[in-house]
Amino acid sequence: MTTLSRIFRHLTTTTGFGRRMFPETTLKAIEEAIADGEKRHRAEVRLIVEPALSIFAVLGGQTPRERARELFAHYGVWDTEENCGVLVYINLADHQVEIVADRGIGRTVAAQDWQAVCRTMTQGFARRDYHDSVMAALAQLNALLQEHYPDDGSTRNQLADRPVLL
Repeated sequence: MTTLSRIFRHLTTTTGFGRRMFPETTLKAIEEAIADGEKRHRAEVRLIVEPALSIFAVLGGQTPRERARELFAHYGVWDTEENCGVLVYINLADHQVEIVADRGIGRTVAAQDWQAVCRTMTQGFARRDYHDSVMAALAQLNALLQEHYPDDGSTRNQLADRPVLL
């Protein structure tokens, strides 16, 4: 059942809010952190920020996890040679971060490791520290991916590094 507070949060969390929390300088820094990380590991990272779900999605009970899986498919994060795509999805209205990993990389990284990356962001977001918390989480994610999926010289960039702000 959808709560009124969730409906209200999604109706009032605007694209403008998303742009204020993730200005161009932050988006550029994220892009650079993803590109730098992908030089050290074989995984492909996509980051998507969505201020709020549509009212229809909220009324339908769509969770941030379900939305992340939907975007994982829509943006082709699953379509990498080694099944090593990783989507970092940030839903501002729900104050949630979800990581969806393709089966290749998903088998090698423990769930608690993904959750630790998500916590780094959500704890920072609670302090309204969006830039630094995302950068810290990406450093943590890149180190994790380097440990479990190190570069072997065969990698090529298969997904855009530029974050998406919906």
